[in-house]
Amino acid sequence: MDETRAREVLTAAGLPSDASLLALGENAVFLAGDVVVKVGRDAELLARAERELAVGAWLSEAGVPAVRPAEPKARLVEGHPVTVWHRLPAAVRPAEAADLARLLRLIHALPSPSFALPRRQLLGGVERWLRLAGDAIDPADAAYLRERRDGFAAAASTLTPHLPPGPIHGDALPRNVHVGPDGPVLVDLETFSGDLREHDLVVMALSLDRYGLAPDAYESFTVEYGWDVREWEGCDVLRGARETASCAWVAQHAPANPKAREEFARRVASLRQDARGVRWYAF
Repeated sequence: MDETRAREVLTAAGLPSDASLLALGENAVFLAGDVVVKVGRDAELLARAERELAVGAWLSEAGVPAVRPAEPKARLVEGHPVTVWHRLPAAVRPAEAADLARLLRLIHALPSPSFALPRRQLLGGVERWLRLAGDAIDPADAAYLRERRDGFAAAASTLTPHLPPGPIHGDALPRNVHVGPDGPVLVDLETFSGDLREHDLVVMALSLDRYGLAPDAYESFTVEYGWDVREWEGCDVLRGARETASCAWVAQHAPANPKAREEFARRVASLRQDARGVRWYAF
């Protein structure tokens, strides 16, 4: 789905087609007056969109600072799920690692909600992303990532957690925190799951290794949270699973974007060579 198609869906939904595009990935995200509208890539994501709305309402009831739904139900418009959210006040500063840690402590203290949360299917999108990549990537690279996916999925199923399992954000990064006048607020709730809490902590450990997170920022994260997931023997398994998924995610953009093909090649090469320190670039 490109921006043109997403705007066609906005029009069909009776929403302003001249809304400002904020992001284009799994969803197209638009700012339209006092609301933010998310347009999903395809109908397969409808159940996830409906669950994201339920999570937003649940967090509101639990007193966790998070983005709030403006409409209680998702719409399916011309094969695309559409959800509408309240606009947040303007940010007063960039989110920091410690802001994320404070929110994660709140989430990780919650019991499970009344509705079912799925397991964190970290590797569940790999096949779809590789399929979307088509012949824009080397078939040998696709086969390699499928093999990694299967290996890490099997290894993850045998892990013994250090923390009690329960609700997690699923994509716990500072970019998913908005710091407004009332403090940090959690956004992008679509990957909320019920699973190992360590999933949320490994994300930042990988950011330190791959995405240039400063060591002092990582330290502030672990101090605020109260534990460093790298002390856990299962860390490398979840880290490897997330690396595999992050590499495959870039592949879906390869057919239309030369920079995506270049970044995908960098990531695959570093995995094949077990070069843990090779820098990856956000895409």
